[in-house]
Amino acid sequence: MASKPQDRMVYQRDDGQWANKRNDADRASSLHHTQKHAIDAARGMLGNQGGGELIIKGVDQKIRAKDTIAPGKDPFPPAG
Repeated sequence: MASKPQDRMVYQRDDGQWANKRNDADRASSLHHTQKHAIDAARGMLGNQGGGELIIKGVDQKIRAKDTIAPGKDPFPPAG
């Protein structure tokens, strides 16, 4: 499956912080002290933007896990 622009990646930066970044962005959306906090933030953002793929890299920068996130609940779903 090809990566989409809204998909997100969590990885550790050179300074030790964990980044949550959209695939089509130049900069990280958020930085975190732990991988868990970065993953939680990425899951929330993916749910809010309509779902997508979350790619999680380990400290060795190799893909550790992939997860498909479903769209979040729409408080005003379309009629019909």
